[in-house]
Formats: sequence, structure tokens, C-alpha cells
Amino acid sequence: MSTRAGIVVTGTEVLTGRIQDRNGPWIADRLLELGVELAHVTICGDRPDDMTAALRFLADDGVDLIITSGGLGPTADDLTVEVVARFCGLDLVLDTALDDTIAAILRKLMSRYPQADFEAVRAANRKQAMIPAGATVIDPVGTAPGLVVPGRPTVMVLPGPPRELQPMWHSALDTAAVQQAIAGRTHYEQATMRMFGLPESELADALRTAQQSITAFDRLEITTCLRRGELEIVTRYEPELSDAYTELVEFLRARHPRELFSDDGELIDEQVARLLAGRTVATAESCTAGLLAARLTERPGASAYVAGGVVAYSNEAKAELLGVDPELIARHGAVSEPVARAMAAGALARFGADAAVAITGIAGPDGGTDEKPVGTVYFCALLADGRGMDRNVRLPGNRADVRERSTTVALHLLRRLLD
Repeated sequence: MSTRAGIVVTGTEVLTGRIQDRNGPWIADRLLELGVELAHVTICGDRPDDMTAALRFLADDGVDLIITSGGLGPTADDLTVEVVARFCGLDLVLDTALDDTIAAILRKLMSRYPQADFEAVRAANRKQAMIPAGATVIDPVGTAPGLVVPGRPTVMVLPGPPRELQPMWHSALDTAAVQQAIAGRTHYEQATMRMFGLPESELADALRTAQQSITAFDRLEITTCLRRGELEIVTRYEPELSDAYTELVEFLRARHPRELFSDDGELIDEQVARLLAGRTVATAESCTAGLLAARLTERPGASAYVAGGVVAYSNEAKAELLGVDPELIARHGAVSEPVARAMAAGALARFGADAAVAITGIAGPDGGTDEKPVGTVYFCALLADGRGMDRNVRLPGNRADVRERSTTVALHLLRRLLD
């Protein structure tokens, strides 16, 4: 059997949903890359009995490695180290070298507050230098160190903030105790395909058909999910099954050539950025209120191809900022193909760009009509040479869903025009 692991995410703020868990999914992906089977992800509050129960459950299930996140700060509700020590039957001891390291970090942080009592703050943070006897210390990125506690199972203890946890991952992974715990892992390949414009039911039907024709299909571990309005198909397989995976890719490409836009994991955002090399793009947005421009500029180096954007939410703004004829709006409505095209033309002219994308729609929950219900969105992509594409869709979901999915539709429309 392959190495198995469990994750315990701690924090009442995570349990109650005030903060979204970003560590569990991130660690799960890293374990998948390593070929370690993820058995369970547990979220529990800052209660010692619940944390102990989560650890005991995983140990009783026979996992080889437990990873915890959170609860490593200096406050009274930061109890992870104490609970892990008790669970492993170990005493807490002061690590003097770690105490000095934390003191140096605190001294630097407190240099801006010369009136503060450094020794009092150091004493309050000394709790973070108390570690289970025999544990390996992972140097902190903030003030909270990580720990690896050897045993059966081995326990990896990491801080809660992702900006601290992620840089510490590889150091924890390289420790002798963790390497021993995951020694039985299986090597897997992992590949991702992406599809757009295909209902999940049709993908499911395609995979059922593929199962009948592809040798060793049942040994491919295929996971599908809907993400930002696209279908993401992640397949994990042992290296000797690479031919079976190639058959799967070729099968889906032959069956859905238009919908399969990425067979190497490349995101639509990356494809659009690549296609915009040497060109510039401008945006004109109404219902998405800048979300498309924000998405286009998420990638470093976006200044090379994003000229700018206009959020024209009101009819007056559409006329004043994008030059949309008020009579056009009166005749067709702000949510219409002619207005979307006029918005795109206005963005092209305003920024002198090579391409422009416009979005106007009804995100809801109010504002819909029988003719144009909530979720109705019109798009236009234009090039400076006059070529263009228009599209209108009715998107499902709530207001946030409609707005987010609109950015995906707009990027795909732009990709097809540029390509």
C-alpha cells in the first residue's frame, strides 16, 4: 500500500468559515505531487479535546504522516504544539537556539516601537520556543517555527498563514523523519486538460464511452471539476500508463475539438497573454465592474499588453467615457449586442489598443425581465483592423457566479478572435 497522510487544519475562525481554508487544498496538491495518498482532511476549532480527537482518528486509521496547520502563535488559544506533544507522549522543552532566533526576529520587528518593553514581549513569545522533546525545528518565516515530530505516525506541524506555511514546506519535507514516513510512496504522473462550453453531463458521457475503448482506462485516476465556468480534468497515473493517458487525450480531442482548449494544463489566462504578445488590449465593462481587467493584470508583466480599462456602469458613463450613442441604448437597452459592440469600439478608440473586449449584462439578483432574465450577458471582442466577434449567453448562479463566469466567457471570446 502507498504512503498515506492526513491533514488537520486548526482554528475556530476556519471552522466557522470566517476565514477560508487555503492550506488544506494546497497541502493536498503537494501530497498528490509526491505520490502520497491523502486519506482525510479535518478542520477543527481551537479546543484541545477536538484537536486530540482529530489526531487520534488519523493515527487509528493508519496514516504514516499527519500535517497540521495553525495554532503556533503566542496567544492562549494557540495550542497545537502542546496538543501534539501530549498526543505523542513527549515533554515540552525550551529550545534555547530557537528562543534566540525568535528574539532576533522580534527585535527587528520592534525597532519601529522604541518605547515598547522588548523583554516583556520576548517573554510573551517564549511559548513559541517550547517544542516536543526530540522534534526537528523548521526555521520560521514569521515568528512561528514549524516542527517535525518523529514517530508512528510522524507529525509535521506548520503555521496557519499560507505566506508562512508554503515557504516552510520543503524544509519540513526534507527532514529525515518525513522522508522515512513517506518512503513507501508511489511515483505518479499528473496531467491536466481544460474544456470550455461543454456541460458536465456530456463530459461524463464521453468518459463512459472512453472507458469501453481505452485499454487500462480503469487504472487512470480521473478527477473532474467545474472551475470558473470551465471543466478541469486532472488525471493521475503511474508512468507505465502514459499510453493510456495519451489515448484519453486523443479521444477527447477527437470528440470535442472545439471545447478542449488546453491539453497541457495551460490556463485560458496564459493563452490570452501569449496571444497578446506584441499587441495591446483594452476593456469596457459594465456588470463585471473591472473584474476582467483585474484578471488580465493578475499575471506579472501584464503592463506589456494591457492598455487600460473603463468601468462604465451607468448609461451616462457608457456615453461619456466610451462614446456609446444614448439613442442606441434607448433603442436596444444597455444590455444588448449593439451596445456591447459600441462599448468595445469606444475602448479601442480611447486607448488606441489593438484589441478590446466589452461586457454588459444583468448579474442580479434584480433587474431581469422576461426577455432578458438575470444572467443574460452580452460580449464583444474587436480588433483594430475591424474584425470582431459577438456573443450572448445566459449564465447560471448567483450574482458573484455570473460576474466571475462572464470574465471566463470574455477571455475565450478574445482567444478565438486572436487565434
